[in-house]
Amino acid sequence: MPVLLYLRLNSYARIMPSNFTAARAFDKMQSGAKTMSGSSEDSCPGAPGPRDVTLYTRPGCHLCEEAKAVIAPLILEFGAVLREVNIDEDPDLRERYGWDIPVIFIGEHKAAKHHVDVAQFRRQLEEAGPR
Repeated sequence: MPVLLYLRLNSYARIMPSNFTAARAFDKMQSGAKTMSGSSEDSCPGAPGPRDVTLYTRPGCHLCEEAKAVIAPLILEFGAVLREVNIDEDPDLRERYGWDIPVIFIGEHKAAKHHVDVAQFRRQLEEAGPR
């Protein structure tokens, strides 16, 4: 039976396998998530920087956990900032995304939905330019 690691992110907790190396990465990232709302599913509200990565998620979303594990090493490599947003905390976001998560933005551009293609995400971070 694998050993589990308790990791607190934002306003809810996650349980990750002890060999989950991304856990160390998230300790170094900002954990404060701002709730945002807007009208288009394909645009990221607010004014994020070019390498600010926004992950729209909710507690218990296994696809969200998988996506976060995939992007964590790239977030560190590129010096990006991860902002995790729990859509259940904002009625507008809950209506906009519903069960259609995870959705990941790099800056103001949608980078992935449901699953992350690592090579494509890396290219998108490179194209986003420096912070």
